[in-house]
Amino acid sequence: MAAACSFRSVARAPLPLRRGFARRRGPRCCSAAPPSGGGATSSTASSSKLVLEVKERLEREHPGLPTGRNGRDDEEMILWFLKDRKFSVDETVSKLTKAIKWRQDFRLSELSEESVKGLYQTGKAYVHDSFDIYGRPVLVVVASKHFPSKQDPVENEKLCAFLVEKALSRLPLGTENILGIFDLRGFQVENGDLQFLKFLIDVFYYYYPKRLGQVLFVDAPFVFQPMWQLVKPLLKQYASLVRFCDVETVRKEYFTEETVPHDFRN
Repeated sequence: MAAACSFRSVARAPLPLRRGFARRRGPRCCSAAPPSGGGATSSTASSSKLVLEVKERLEREHPGLPTGRNGRDDEEMILWFLKDRKFSVDETVSKLTKAIKWRQDFRLSELSEESVKGLYQTGKAYVHDSFDIYGRPVLVVVASKHFPSKQDPVENEKLCAFLVEKALSRLPLGTENILGIFDLRGFQVENGDLQFLKFLIDVFYYYYPKRLGQVLFVDAPFVFQPMWQLVKPLLKQYASLVRFCDVETVRKEYFTEETVPHDFRN
């Protein structure tokens, strides 16, 4: 426990949301709006205009990109990326093009629990059945079950993408991001995988921007310190999302007694 405590950050948890969350089918856009002096109506009109501009540019410059949900004409997705890029059309077109091409090349729409069951059944990662007390879907990774020398890196990436999609599909109404929990109990050198962590960082920066609300590193042993020193610079400003804590903190600050993930029960 002493080794774990030495890594803890002073990051504070977000303020609680109201209980009784409505379920929805997909991600919800955040509330930011482009600068405007004309009130809510003007901001909405301005946002709609920028969405249309991005949509037309994508159609003109990248006609081969898929359409439909998560495609080049998905207006909700376009608006989310506009907000991430502070309403810069050029930056939005560039980042969105990269994200859509990745989804297409990765064949994300073809992933299913059946297609990733080999690694999924190891229990190394899963989407928790319950939300945390802030209404966020929860993605749990059990680091001691990750063996990069024995497991196919491509299959690891597919499992990761499938679970991120699954978590985001469970976003309640009014919630925009998820909680990630890395269970580092029992972590050994052979569990370290810098390449996979780089992939994970790319996933949340380029393809799912602002969808990760907080990351908990639970009971990190001393042997994890070199890995953290390598990863932290790659996270840049997103390192502030990381909180080192112990199991008791997870239980008391993020879940009720009934909703604690099974890996963190007494």
